[in-house]
Amino acid sequence: MGMIDAKGHGSRPEWTSLEKWARLQVQGFVQELLKAEVTELLGREKSARVSAVDGEAGYRNGYGKPRRLTMSCGTITLRRPRVRGLEQRVESRVLPLFKRRTEEVSDLLPELYLHGLAGGDFDLALRGLLGEEAPLSGSTIARLKEKWEGELAAWNERRLDELEVVYLWADGVYVKAGLEKDKAAILVVLAGLSDGRKVVLTLKAGHRESEHSWSMLLRDLKDRGLRCPRVVVADGHLGIWSGLAQVYPEAGEQRCWNHRILNVLDRIPKRLQASAKPLLTRIPYAETQAEAVRLKDAFRKWCFANGCEEAARILEKDWTRMVTFYSFPKEHWRHLRTTNPVESPFAALRLRTDAAKRFKKVSNATAVIWKLLLVGEKNFRRLNAPELLKEVYLGVTYVDGLRKVKREEKSKAAA
Repeated sequence: MGMIDAKGHGSRPEWTSLEKWARLQVQGFVQELLKAEVTELLGREKSARVSAVDGEAGYRNGYGKPRRLTMSCGTITLRRPRVRGLEQRVESRVLPLFKRRTEEVSDLLPELYLHGLAGGDFDLALRGLLGEEAPLSGSTIARLKEKWEGELAAWNERRLDELEVVYLWADGVYVKAGLEKDKAAILVVLAGLSDGRKVVLTLKAGHRESEHSWSMLLRDLKDRGLRCPRVVVADGHLGIWSGLAQVYPEAGEQRCWNHRILNVLDRIPKRLQASAKPLLTRIPYAETQAEAVRLKDAFRKWCFANGCEEAARILEKDWTRMVTFYSFPKEHWRHLRTTNPVESPFAALRLRTDAAKRFKKVSNATAVIWKLLLVGEKNFRRLNAPELLKEVYLGVTYVDGLRKVKREEKSKAAA
């Protein structure tokens, strides 16, 4: 039981009323902040006399109507102090006009959506988390989607000059919206920066993963100031490589080994796949490029001996793009062998994008996917050995994962 003071009021909350007591304390604190803001604006306490030299004095004029503010700790009720006698319009920094929830609550909504909460469940969930008086409902997500579309458009126009991009991962996810006849490819580019961070660089919808769509996306990145990355990692779709050759012809090109292994195994009978897979998956983990070539040749012999010539031809196809990662630090190979850095965030999104009935338009789906990616970006795994990224960005050469020592440096070392 809580302690009782002389007036019979509880001076401490009981366990059953702790949440309500905490919200009231927060409500009182924020209300005091609003009062203090007016005091700072007018330069005097309430009921203090106005000096003759004050000029445009202004005065308090009671309070506005009660309004609810939803915070992560629950929903509180506040009354904004009114001020009269000032020429300029007063905008509160503590409680701006039309704000009904804090940024933390706004961020909570896409996070709940990301973790599987369907739109129809929002009303029940939000009222349980934020209180019965929370000015939120399942329709909140519908309104947020419209808002996100505008935010995405602005985000896709931001300048990229200051980013020191070392690596790029590019991929696409296909979305079939309820009112659309055909699936649309949402093209996504993820960047690895010189400080070790991975960030979502751009996200746009294209009719398909065509050369035209990728060229337009890459050209847009270049127009916004993106300097040429050292290497781009993508799957085997020809559109990205053709577009890259037009916009960033000097960038290194690395094809995803996961996609290649699946394509090769698809040409091998199931009864032989258990024998083939260890031989095949060992290749991209070879310590040197020469060793990778030796393992590839050994796999090729196995294929011809077992009547799987087509599998061998697929492995040989575009081999140069398969081993580009050897020209970069060994510590970064795990990031460069595959498109996993961009595939992994999409794993959670597949649950949303596979259900066509969730989206009436592709633009709707694109905005939601973008918002969810930005939420996930906070937890992206940083790149290994970030101290080497600056070297790679500046063009230091690597051979088989080791820093290439210049001839003059070797002479100094010998001396």
